[in-house]
Amino acid sequence: MAARVTGLARATPRLLRNETPIVATPESGDKARPDQSAARIELTRTVTADDSRSLIDFLHLHTNLSKQQLKDAALKGAVLLRRAGSARRVRRAKTDLRPGDRVELHYDRDLLKLRPPVARCVADRGGYSLWYKPAGLLAQGTAFGDHCALTRQVEQAGEPVRPVWLVHRLDREASGLMLLAHSRPIAANLSRQFQAGSVRKMYRVQLRGDIASALGGDGEITQPLDGKPAVTAYHVEHRDPDRQRSTLVVQIHTGRLHQIRRHFAGIGYPLIGDSRYGTDNKDPDGLRLVAVALTFECPLQQALVEFRLAPEEVGF
Repeated sequence: MAARVTGLARATPRLLRNETPIVATPESGDKARPDQSAARIELTRTVTADDSRSLIDFLHLHTNLSKQQLKDAALKGAVLLRRAGSARRVRRAKTDLRPGDRVELHYDRDLLKLRPPVARCVADRGGYSLWYKPAGLLAQGTAFGDHCALTRQVEQAGEPVRPVWLVHRLDREASGLMLLAHSRPIAANLSRQFQAGSVRKMYRVQLRGDIASALGGDGEITQPLDGKPAVTAYHVEHRDPDRQRSTLVVQIHTGRLHQIRRHFAGIGYPLIGDSRYGTDNKDPDGLRLVAVALTFECPLQQALVEFRLAPEEVGF
């Protein structure tokens, strides 16, 4: 008989302390500059009529970072330009500025040094593509850059360079299939499918404990998350009593933040390798959570398509 779990203890994520100093120059006309040795610098400044029109010269004047450091930060997406109500990353050091432009630098020395794992293209249909995202790669960038993000790798992968729209997400610690769009109409179509819950998302996970003995080999967790409905269905594929581990195939019918991780940790069976949720489940090989299959209606063919990882690609 399938188990249905509707109540669970609240899972609270472990907060990570940021030990890195943050130095920000004020939004004023003074020329105070952060210490070049600072590991993290955040600058927000509006261009005046007296400022240099060159982005690299402007940032060099107001931050004390070398021009080479600034060029590297810009290339990796850590510089934002806000103009006429819109914001975009600027990567060219010699970008021309105008009075009234708002320039943001989000510099993190350690982040900029990171070399991200490389994603692999699984299928390319022109208007959209499927990629295998390895663990450790972000789905998209942050204000501090996008060189460690899947979206940036995909942008740079093609010739000519294609635009990329993110239509769903996968945790940085997780690995598996991700779907990306390359035009606005297709991005809108795929986003609607995800929002409507019509995309079938299958995952393979490994848990701490023998969930089948307590709750059965098939079950469903329906505890709301963040005040919203959340449904996680599972089937136990393998049990390892000696190691106190269970391997499951999981399908989620909603897309809440860290849904799978929070649901299973909340009922006492945290995912192996999850450093944020659960106890006694740490593992040096990382999080045991892989997105193994996606089924959706192809916006080009108007027919259901399925993409699935081969068993040997999953790793457990």
